Amino acid sequence: MNRAALFEQIKKKNSYLCVGLDTDLDKIPRHLLSSSDPIFEFNKQIIDATHQYCVAYKPNIAFYEALGPKGWESLEKTMNYIPEDIFTIADAKRGDIGNTSALYAKTFFDYFHFDSVTVAPYMGEDSVKPFLYPDKWVILLAHTSNPGSSDFQLIESVVTGRKLYEEVLIKSQQWATPDQLMFVVGATQAEKMESIRAQAPEHFFLVPGVGAQGGDLKMVSKYGMNKQCGLLVNSARAIIYAGNGQDFAQRATAEAVKVQEEMSNYLHKYAN
Repeated sequence: MNRAALFEQIKKKNSYLCVGLDTDLDKIPRHLLSSSDPIFEFNKQIIDATHQYCVAYKPNIAFYEALGPKGWESLEKTMNYIPEDIFTIADAKRGDIGNTSALYAKTFFDYFHFDSVTVAPYMGEDSVKPFLYPDKWVILLAHTSNPGSSDFQLIESVVTGRKLYEEVLIKSQQWATPDQLMFVVGATQAEKMESIRAQAPEHFFLVPGVGAQGGDLKMVSKYGMNKQCGLLVNSARAIIYAGNGQDFAQRATAEAVKVQEEMSNYLHKYAN
């Protein structure tokens, strides 16, 4: 899915919601455990409940690979079930070089047919370039929302005076265009969103941390949007675990609708 097609979906649905499929056997409703594939059955019902209100799904790969071959099978079935007009993100956070990265890219792009994959930039350009497929996206970790993000991301260069995450934003734009490269910017970094947007004015940002992690959707939207929206805001636990009974899918729908309606207001207010 290219940038124009993604923006069309955002306009069509008045939404820039990404639903995180962080599907945990210990958290899904108990009545699903009797099905032949509880992970897929849960994902299927969540997708049915939310696809009208979101523009992207983001399976967190760790939740699937931890289950061995059965988990990979659940992931494959999930990918086959997601509607073709919805953007897909492999939240894999891979970060290696050479043939290893090339094989990671082959896994997620050629086998599972994801539109994008998250990549850690620590090893530099040759850890990113193998993922630069035509009509696919690299989503590079820039300034994340976890408490430990300050351990390294805020270290200042003695040469440029810029923080490490700023070096990532600036340097990586030499490797790929805004049609191939997105950045992960945590919602809990909303106070920095305006300056981050100034450093990457055309790129899409994947923004985790809204919902259960307490990120401020209004601030993210106000300071992070560009003319093509430029945001995919992820919510996982607040939507997929909104309920844990027989009505879990309906509860997920209600939560997704609430977020989508708020996003619709911000799109009309800030995407200009």
